[in-house]
Amino acid sequence: MPEFHLEHHDPLLTQPVAPLGIIALESSREMGQKINEYLLDWRNTAPEEELHAIPGIDRNSFLLDASCPRFANGEGKGLIRQSIRGYDLFLLVDVGNYSVEYPLYGKKVPMTPDEHFADLKRIINAAAGKARRINVIMPLLYEARQHRHTSRESLDCAVALQELQAAGVDNFITFDAHDPRVQNAVPTMSFENARASYQTLKAMFKAVPDLKLDRDHMMIVSPDEGGMSRNVYFASVLGLDVGMFYKRRDYTRIINGRNPIIAHEYIGADVAGKDIFIADDIISSGESVIDLARELKRRKARRIFVSVTYAFFTDGLETYKQAYKDGIIDLIFSTNLTYRSPELLAQPWYVDVDMSKYLALIIATLNHDRSLSTLLNPLDRIHKLMDTYGFARPQEI
Repeated sequence: MPEFHLEHHDPLLTQPVAPLGIIALESSREMGQKINEYLLDWRNTAPEEELHAIPGIDRNSFLLDASCPRFANGEGKGLIRQSIRGYDLFLLVDVGNYSVEYPLYGKKVPMTPDEHFADLKRIINAAAGKARRINVIMPLLYEARQHRHTSRESLDCAVALQELQAAGVDNFITFDAHDPRVQNAVPTMSFENARASYQTLKAMFKAVPDLKLDRDHMMIVSPDEGGMSRNVYFASVLGLDVGMFYKRRDYTRIINGRNPIIAHEYIGADVAGKDIFIADDIISSGESVIDLARELKRRKARRIFVSVTYAFFTDGLETYKQAYKDGIIDLIFSTNLTYRSPELLAQPWYVDVDMSKYLALIIATLNHDRSLSTLLNPLDRIHKLMDTYGFARPQEI
């Protein structure tokens, strides 16, 4: 396990808000274990003078024993099996983990985002106000895709955030929210929306050793208007040109709750002979990405690299297996912030982006009541990464 630590400042600033405790719900057990290993490694390598006055720092694990058992009829409860009084409590939950099952009248039923969110509230209720502070890390934001009214519709994400605030949550951390303006529903609760930009680029530089990072050989393309800010950021920090697709929809019909896409229209510079990097928040069914890749290949693009924060593949992997076989898609990068099936992890075109160290740093920083600004803005780290791989920074191009 690589060594890491917080920056050393005034010794008084190294004191945490309270003893650190992490509850990884069943949906986030694997991530919780990785985070715990990083935190223990920091504890073991930190200077002794920073540790002697920190309560609870000598524990052999920061993970706490908790679960949400279910009755046979599907009802559940939150159960914390050890004291949390005075703790700075961090709760980890992956509302997209459909591999977790629970018993219902003799059958095993996969958990949906609704059940995961209910379990999160159960654990908060089980804490019963004993923790010094409650922080929730929910990388995949619950119900985030329904973020505004278009007719008489529920706004579940906004209501869920209000429920957490009312339950006593102090800090809420998510990743790549579909529309971060949903935080306006809880203006007095700390809401942080992080991204995996640095970790994704690090994974790509490692996975593609012959990458040429200049305007003659590579280009950034946004999959739609909504993703422009995300892709413009990559283009800016890497010093590349950016293009965009926009979705022409049939507004006379609604299929699966959305107006169907008729065509993807491209706006931007010539992509012929260039590697293309496409960044988006999610791959759901994945049909749109395949359509974009085919259109780029028709325009003589070289290799297609797609980066998403969450890879759902709700319609399975067969389409992507065929696209990879046909040379339409080269690599898909996605984080481990939500569940990925063993079948997906085994694909030669899939690259997993590990976010556990970043989450450990966020937890350690918040526990020490320090600003997250430098962690949330990875510009300097990206430029240092480019230096490491011998790429010219934008101002040098």
